[in-house]
Amino acid sequence: MRTVRVADLTVRLSGGTDGNGGGQGPLVVLLHGLGAPGDDLVPLAEVIDVPAGTRWLFPEGPLSLSFGPSEARAWWMIDMARIAQDRAAGRVRDLSQDIPKGLAPMREKLLAVLKEIEQQLGADPRKTVLGGFSQGAMLSCDAVLHSDRPYAGLILLSGNLLAQPLWGPLMPKRKGLPVFQSHGLQDEILPYIGAERLRDALSQAGLAVEWHRFRGGHEIPEPVVQRLGLFLTNVLAHP
Repeated sequence: MRTVRVADLTVRLSGGTDGNGGGQGPLVVLLHGLGAPGDDLVPLAEVIDVPAGTRWLFPEGPLSLSFGPSEARAWWMIDMARIAQDRAAGRVRDLSQDIPKGLAPMREKLLAVLKEIEQQLGADPRKTVLGGFSQGAMLSCDAVLHSDRPYAGLILLSGNLLAQPLWGPLMPKRKGLPVFQSHGLQDEILPYIGAERLRDALSQAGLAVEWHRFRGGHEIPEPVVQRLGLFLTNVLAHP
């Protein structure tokens, strides 16, 4: 693995022909969740079965959180007090109408990274899959919906429907895009119903959603890892 700067973001590269993202193979871009270190998802590159030569890129959120360990990162800040109030009152969080202030600038940063890696790494969008976990999943979804590049697929691990006023009109433009989505039935961070709302909105807009629910919380369990490998092999080997 090697760490580089791309479009003003720190990113980690692995896989490829040399273990450091070398070669011209397909590319998987994965974004970590809120409060995780920038290398949180890097181990996935070692355990997901993908086509030979596949490269992995892991961008790091530029924001450092004031709570948690010093390496805790974020893509945008969230209202922790509101989350605590909702939990205390037993309310299910509904993010569908929320448009975080930091969403648009982070989208532009991510789109700049994606544009630069096409030039620097020779990454063909038709052989590139974008995705992430939790907040990273939602940013990935937002970026794909705002881009016209012909990406091979989208990965949404434990995400929720967000910014529906923005996303809704954009979704039909991505009709036919393969989407891998998973969510835990006991997720206490981002509710299961929010994932169902996202699945239904994408499906109704014509995207090809492969849906996986599991008994568990805010996590990426082994069965999801295995199925994600099959998804990636399918969309990257047979675009």
